[in-house]
Amino acid sequence: MKCPFCGNRDTKVIDSRPGKIEFEIRRRRECLHCIRRFTTYERLEQLPVMIVKKDSRREEFNREKILTGIMKACEKRAISMDQIEAMVDEIEQGLREQNEREIPSKAVGEKIIEALKKIDDVAYVRFASVYREFKDVADFIEELKGLLPKDCLPAEFDAVLDKIDDRS
Repeated sequence: MKCPFCGNRDTKVIDSRPGKIEFEIRRRRECLHCIRRFTTYERLEQLPVMIVKKDSRREEFNREKILTGIMKACEKRAISMDQIEAMVDEIEQGLREQNEREIPSKAVGEKIIEALKKIDDVAYVRFASVYREFKDVADFIEELKGLLPKDCLPAEFDAVLDKIDDRS
């Protein structure tokens, strides 16, 4: 393994342990030239999973895109990076366990929405508003209607909710 600090190829493994996700190994290494330490992760190489977009384009599954989307939805919420990474790990593992070479982007989005709904309602609504392309406040209210018991909503909302029901 090449040292990221000095570029020397002589390094030794100091410690190996399982990573945070299945099929991952975390290795602590030391450069024999500059004596600096660094961490590497090894993952099992898997067949690429292709994501089929709404317009039928296909692109390779990208874990970073899911991580970025979830991080934006969770911004300024009391959700740790460990929780977010665990969520992404669970979503990725679920997709890979389907043993499908191509997965519709809609299935990926719904898995993200389900995971966010379990952790934080605000992050869930933020993500859903972008993913489901909310057009106006009524779309937000319709989504919130499913989160709250009807008797928790202020009386003024009943009229708005009736209009939404009439619109459908």
